[in-house]
Parts: sequence; structure tokens; C-alpha cells
Amino acid sequence: MKKLTVCLLVLLLASSVLFAAGGAEQKSGAKEIVIGVFEPLTGENGGGGYQEVLGMRYANKVYPTVKINGETYNVKLVEADNKSDKTEAVTAAQSLISSGASVILGSYGSGVSIAAGDIFLDNKVPAIGASCTNPQVTLGNDYYYRVCFLDPFQGTVMANFAWQEGAKKAAVITQLGDDYSSGLGNFFLRAFKELGGNVVSEQQFQTNTTDFKSILTNIKAANPDVIFAPSSIATAPLIIKQARELGITAKIMAGDTWENSSIIENAGASAEGVVLSTFFDDADPATAEAAKFIEGFKKYLVENKQPDIIPAVSALGYDAYITALKAIELANSSKGSAIRDALAKVDVEGVTGRIVFNENGDANKDMAFIKVVEGGQFKFLKTVSVI
Repeated sequence: MKKLTVCLLVLLLASSVLFAAGGAEQKSGAKEIVIGVFEPLTGENGGGGYQEVLGMRYANKVYPTVKINGETYNVKLVEADNKSDKTEAVTAAQSLISSGASVILGSYGSGVSIAAGDIFLDNKVPAIGASCTNPQVTLGNDYYYRVCFLDPFQGTVMANFAWQEGAKKAAVITQLGDDYSSGLGNFFLRAFKELGGNVVSEQQFQTNTTDFKSILTNIKAANPDVIFAPSSIATAPLIIKQARELGITAKIMAGDTWENSSIIENAGASAEGVVLSTFFDDADPATAEAAKFIEGFKKYLVENKQPDIIPAVSALGYDAYITALKAIELANSSKGSAIRDALAKVDVEGVTGRIVFNENGDANKDMAFIKVVEGGQFKFLKTVSVI
């Protein structure tokens, strides 16, 4: 009897180890493949992370299965909250590896994505970023891909927009230790100088700062035409309101993270005229997949008690999911290494446009949407492309 018990325990342990290594799980006769969701649902970037997750959840609702070797597998999403923190990001990434994920989606926030990159690489489980725009996310990591444009492009787009609007002097505000904020700020700064612009003030702040009046007072004295302040959703309304309270009239600009309705709600009338770059506009669907997504996702947002305004990061989350499915089908396998190899060859018609990857694992995106806050809403201004 004891021998039988020991054998059963050994068999159970062996099967759990096999599952933890990645691949498909057999449950009640239905095969299952796990896709991990590596996103911040709490912390400084929790609001944006939730929007990105909603896009992934909706994609899973629209496409709940995938075919491997002619067999249908149910796709199970396993979510891990990286809490907008680099240390927590490592723990969250490890938990997704332990869940048996064959591929992982995320994250909102370049810093946490970079922090988790080696975990995915070492375990040979590919990750597909949705909106993590810092070049370091994929650089030197054969197991990290992404479906968004990059910060060098985004920074250049915003510098060119400022210059074309007549700005000759700019101030830049960035967050210390935040890869997204410091990276995008520097790309804007470099591009603006190359155009002939003058950067009259460079200011930095610590994480969890709530009082920006000191650095904004320095900026006011420099009298810039524009302030470029790429930062988190939580920080944005504080910078905007305090700038206007100090009587600063310069145009305030930022990157993709600022496309969140909570910024307008919290900044109120002070948000009027704020300009940002983003990945998607539901008034101008680029593909048939986009048209289908817009109609269905607006209903899904209402079901989840969200405004029926589609965040660009939700569209990217959806695209990351369908790209993962395409790679799984192309690989004809649930093994991470095979899916990684297939990702290099995918060609997907996504919501945000065609998705094919270059040698670094970055999507060949060449278009950004410029939006402005007008009448308490984000309004489309123009599309900017580069060749």
C-alpha cells in the first residue's frame, strides 16, 4: 500500500513539473494552452494596465481557441499583477512561468518590462509587449517582441509637432528612475534641438512626488513655449493643474500614457489644450479587424462599467493577443522556443495596423496619432507618418 502511495505521489509531482515548464494542459478531455498576462493592475500605472488587460480579455472572448496540429485548444489567460514596480515585476514574471504559460503578453510600462526580460529569456518563454515603448525592452533579448511604435519615433513626432506649431523654446520634465519617462523625454529633447529649438529647462522629479511647484516655478522663469512632460497617469493631472495655477500658459505635451480619461477628470478645465501622441484612433479604423473591434469593444467597455471611449492601449492589448495566436498556429506548437521562432515570421492584420517584426522584435510601425484635449475630451488632430 505504501509503495502504491509513493508511486502516485511521484506521478503527480512529475505531471506538475511538466506543466510548469510550459505547454498544454489536459482538462476534462479539452486541451488547453496558457497565455500569461503580465500587467500592472495596481500601483502608479494600474489605470493604464487595466485598460491594456481589458483589450486582452476581450480578444480572448472573441478568439477563445487556437488550433495546434489540427486540434482545438482552449486559450486560458493567467494574469499576474506586477504592481507597477520593478521588484514585483520579477516575482510576477516568475509566477507566470510557473503557471505553464507558453507565451506572455505585456507590460504597460517599459521599466517593469525591462526588469522581467531576463526571466522570459532564461526560461525560453516569448513575451509580446503591447505599449512598452522604450528601445531597451527588446534590445538584446531574442524572446521579447512588441506591437507598438518606439519612443525614438514618438519623441521625434512630438518635437516636430511642437516645432511646426511655432515653438522655439521647450522645457522637459521627467521622472527619475522611470525608463519610459526619462527615455521619451531625452528623445524629444534631442529631436527638438536638432530642429533648431532651444531647451530652456530640464527638470526631474522623484517617484511619488505630489508637489511640483518648485520645478514648475523654475520652468515659468525660463518662459518656454511648450512643456513636454512624459509621466504616469497618476502624476499627469498634478503637473497640469499646478502649472496652470502658477499662471504658466505654455502648451503642455506628453506621450501615449496621457491618453486616459482619468487625467481629464482629475485635471478638470486645466487639461484643456493638452496635446499627446498615441497609437490608435477609433474614428479612423485602419483595417477590417479594427472596424470589427471598435463595434464590439465599445459594448464590452460598457459591460465593464468603463466609458465607451476606446483607449489606444486596449487596442494594442488586443493586437498582442491575436499576434500570439497567430504565432502559436504558425509554430504548430505550445513550446515557447517554437512560438518565438514563429513570431519572427508572423504577418498580422491588427487593430492598429499591419504587424510584422524587424530583427530586434519591434513592430514596423511608422504612424502616430496626435490628439488634443478639447471640451473635456480627446480630439483627433492629425496623423504623423515617417518613411
